[in-house]
Amino acid sequence: MPNETVLVVLQVVAVTNPLGLGFDQALVGVKTSGPPGEVADEISRWPEADYVGVTAGQFDIVVEVVASDRHEMLELTNRMRALGGVVSTETFFYLEMWKQLYDWGTRA
Repeated sequence: MPNETVLVVLQVVAVTNPLGLGFDQALVGVKTSGPPGEVADEISRWPEADYVGVTAGQFDIVVEVVASDRHEMLELTNRMRALGGVVSTETFFYLEMWKQLYDWGTRA
């Protein structure tokens, strides 16, 4: 049916540790000058962004990115800063992964 909305409730995936595979990983906080939707939509299309969330608090958007090296990480953050509506970014570079679980769901 056209115009039918599909709600995805379950997605089964294999999760790797990018740091363990030699990639660089960071969380980037993004501040926007207005509603964050258009910026979040754009960044969501980037293959390097594996998590994009609109948030309340200091940042309007948080983005988890994976890059092949620091040069690519710099290119990614520069690309974010160049987007219309982006006021500033702050990058939290991952030095070591302590815990990464994808086992949320209902609680007993």
